[in-house]
Amino acid sequence: MTYNRHLKKAPIVSLNGEPVLLFNQQQHTLLEVLEIKKVNVFSECRRGFCGACKTKIISGKVSYITEPLVELEADECLPCCCVPDSNIDLDLTTDEPSNIYVQQRRHLLVTM
Repeated sequence: MTYNRHLKKAPIVSLNGEPVLLFNQQQHTLLEVLEIKKVNVFSECRRGFCGACKTKIISGKVSYITEPLVELEADECLPCCCVPDSNIDLDLTTDEPSNIYVQQRRHLLVTM
């Protein structure tokens, strides 16, 4: 078997340390794949407002399909216009009621 340096392993996307999905390049952006998994990341991108989906990165790296229109810290990304370059862990520990993932996890922890 010959090693091909252009082929790389599909990144694992984790939320708060919990692996949630394998980014298999079938989706165009990180936001799309999160939405498919019913993770409600607040975004206004499709309505013309950039920066609302800003998300903290615990570990990993992303690359941008299109250049972000807002300034980002080194530990932030805009899921609407990026893809993971490596395994990535996103911080979704907000208290936003719209975050379905956080609500589901809290419900599971409370009911166990």
